[in-house]
Amino acid sequence: MTSTPMSGRKKQAARNDEVILQAAKEVFTANPSAPIAAVAERAGVGISALYRRYPSKDALLQKLCADGMRAYNEAGERALDPALDPWDAFARFMEEVVDADTHSLTISLAGTFQPTPELFELSVRGGELSHAVPDRAREAGALRPDVTNSDVALLFEQLASVRLGDEARTAELRRRYLALVLDAIRLPSAARPLPGNPPTPPELRERWVPKT
Repeated sequence: MTSTPMSGRKKQAARNDEVILQAAKEVFTANPSAPIAAVAERAGVGISALYRRYPSKDALLQKLCADGMRAYNEAGERALDPALDPWDAFARFMEEVVDADTHSLTISLAGTFQPTPELFELSVRGGELSHAVPDRAREAGALRPDVTNSDVALLFEQLASVRLGDEARTAELRRRYLALVLDAIRLPSAARPLPGNPPTPPELRERWVPKT
């Protein structure tokens, strides 16, 4: 079955939407309280064109987060392929999520808008995958047993906080520090036991409750 090619107008609309979403990600990760007009300015489109696609700032934030969660979930689904070595699958999952930069949104936008039923549904599957992927590596004896799934979630956020130079330099540095992280959590390891307790699921979920 072949898909019907998009018309010139639809292609332009799709390109505009991509530009708007990229601009929104840049604007809101830098300043979550920025007005939606700042997105239109960054994207180089009129505010009316932006509002035709996204009638409110919440709608735009919901779309951004849904796209990020889908990218995370797709990487997780690929990592569960039984044909893949558990450690290689886990490491590739980490690389894909870091490259997709989904956790920059978590750092900046958690608790700043009202989640939708779709986001809750994506979150449920994401939670399942965030357990299944590292569990598979741990059960294979490849991942340190004292590294919890919540630890992995915060490692993603720590790596997303790395920002230096342009986009290419930032991506290069994130891959560098990810390589250090992977070496530290892979077995066999002579590392000392980890101090302190890992973050709890309620601590992680609480950040998504809108602040009143």
